[in-house]
Amino acid sequence: MMRSTSQKHAAIHDEDFYLGVDGGGSKTLAIVVDRYGHERGRALAGSANYASVGQEEAVRQVRLAAERALQAAGARSQPRAAWIGLAGLDRPADHAVLFPPLATLADQVYLTNDAELPLAALEQAIGLVLIAGTGSIALGRDARGRLRRAGGWGYLLGDEGSGYDIGRQALQAATRAADGRGPHTSLLPRILAHWGLERPEDLIGLVYHGLETAAIARLATCVFAAAREGDLVARRIVGHAATELALAALVVSDHLEFPENVLPVALAGSLLVREAPFRAQILRRLRARRRLGQVVIVEEPALSAAKAAIRLEAVRQPESAAAPAAQVLPER
Repeated sequence: MMRSTSQKHAAIHDEDFYLGVDGGGSKTLAIVVDRYGHERGRALAGSANYASVGQEEAVRQVRLAAERALQAAGARSQPRAAWIGLAGLDRPADHAVLFPPLATLADQVYLTNDAELPLAALEQAIGLVLIAGTGSIALGRDARGRLRRAGGWGYLLGDEGSGYDIGRQALQAATRAADGRGPHTSLLPRILAHWGLERPEDLIGLVYHGLETAAIARLATCVFAAAREGDLVARRIVGHAATELALAALVVSDHLEFPENVLPVALAGSLLVREAPFRAQILRRLRARRRLGQVVIVEEPALSAAKAAIRLEAVRQPESAAAPAAQVLPER
């Protein structure tokens, strides 16, 4: 019996789904699109930062988010392709450990560091990505396929300009102000109010008893609010963060080649998406040193990855499942 056009269309959608997963330090977001790039489902899970939560938990959170998103999309079969980006996936050895348990999520799976996902928003996936959320990193890819990164060392070794870095500096400024060792700043009462604390001494018990990095990173909202109201200490912290992020971006661009020396830029992460004045500070610093081309704000890297996954079927499969992430970065 002949099926109607609508029935045929529904059958195509049932078969052709594509998955994008952004496994970051604070949460994991999975988005499913159909073959036309239309979003059909999404779901959230916990942190999938491989370096922080380990292999088993990272895989569990990715699978949980993906399964819920596919369920929301009404998918009756696994996706044709998926692009999964995970924080903390930095070495070929990491890829070798994580790829096998995630390879069954789709017919074709591409696994990279989460910092590579916003590249999908740039023309031909060429340019520079700057991310500032809980952590921070700059990563670039040029027309020759070369990848270069700066930052992304984690909260103990780096992540300058990140939410955690800003929050940590705010705490230090607040405690110095409480002692009288530093200038007065509205950051002290703001932080106490943010956490519902009565005295500066209460910070010790909270901070040193298992407080997650994401909780400290969320203090960045207090810093930006104080900076907007003219607090000099807060403005100094924000300015320093902008300088550090611009520096990371410039270091990456120095090692790559772009047509006519014009640098396309994708900005991602909560700080760069939500804080327009902060974003403007960084772009001013970049424009002082480079000619910028396309500038894209990537609100949801998982969505960009899901749409890019549509094209993954045309890309040659890597020779080894344990191939380094740079070898499987898809063309747009």
